[in-house]
Amino acid sequence: MNILALLQDTYPTLSRKNLRRLSRIVKALLAMTGRVTMLGLSRWAGKGGSYRTVQRFFGEQIPWVQLYWQFFVAQLYQSEREYLLGGDECVVTKSGKKTYGLDHFFSGLLSKVVPSIAIFALSLIDVEERRSYPIRVEQVIRSEAEKAAAKAKKQQKKAKQKAKPGRPKGSKNRDKTQVELTPELQRIQTMVKRQLAIFQGVLSITYLVLDGHFGNNNALQMVRQCGLHLISKLRCDAALHFVYQGSYAGKGPHKKYGDKINYDKLPDKYLVETRLDKQIETRIYQAQMLHHDFAQRLNVVILHKTNTLTGACAHLILFSSDLELSYNKIIDYYRLSRCQTILGPRGLDEHQRSAAH
Repeated sequence: MNILALLQDTYPTLSRKNLRRLSRIVKALLAMTGRVTMLGLSRWAGKGGSYRTVQRFFGEQIPWVQLYWQFFVAQLYQSEREYLLGGDECVVTKSGKKTYGLDHFFSGLLSKVVPSIAIFALSLIDVEERRSYPIRVEQVIRSEAEKAAAKAKKQQKKAKQKAKPGRPKGSKNRDKTQVELTPELQRIQTMVKRQLAIFQGVLSITYLVLDGHFGNNNALQMVRQCGLHLISKLRCDAALHFVYQGSYAGKGPHKKYGDKINYDKLPDKYLVETRLDKQIETRIYQAQMLHHDFAQRLNVVILHKTNTLTGACAHLILFSSDLELSYNKIIDYYRLSRCQTILGPRGLDEHQRSAAH
């Protein structure tokens, strides 16, 4: 009955009949273990949650985006708190050939491409409470154009590796803010813009946090076109340059790029914090830096870790398009987006769930 009371705010978006059905499905979701299926839900739902009832509920057209937003505003929203927008893709392995949207997607848990379905979710992350709330969830259906673009990109990468180093003869400078978005980025941009339109007048969002897959100029320009700042991760071997600090030579264009970064010898003047946890020393650096593939300066935070016993080193590179954002917020916001499970562990089998933990 408590679940049913919580769902009352979704009426009339959800009919009374579907409210009752959903209350039983929610109870089953909270109680059950293993992969979530309609048959599994019916076994855990108890009285009033038969298999046919579950089938009828999911067979109806329900405005889920509006439903998520109504529930969030009524039960969870706190106007004085800060919220981030996080995006992530969840891959669920699937056998057979008949499942809608079945394709080959990369699974981060299994570290390989597997037959599966993919779901992209946008979540609101409460910075103070440190919880995430899904607000828009869509299945990823890759078009033939998107598959062709992925193949072309892979071939282009191979050709680039074989090509001679340096700039091709006769090439001209281009405006790096004017990019052609891939079908994947177009899909995500459409989701973000539609969600921001729903937020208008109620909630103000500044940052969109995405994982390292989106640590590139195209994704950055996509996010900036939405009026947001991007927080993401760069490759560990990213060819970053310090901003040139010297004087003008007196002729030719003004020099922009300074020394190329050496991750083994980071300048102490950019060191902002040092931490020691047992035998692991973490040195945090922050600087405004340039990358030849990006259109603008980046607010870069480097976490350099050293094992004081063995001398082994590793580093992580985070960045934001907001040049004024402090290093501790960049680290905290990125950690929040990665640690908070956007879709929750439901839908994973026991092996995947233990790997996720």
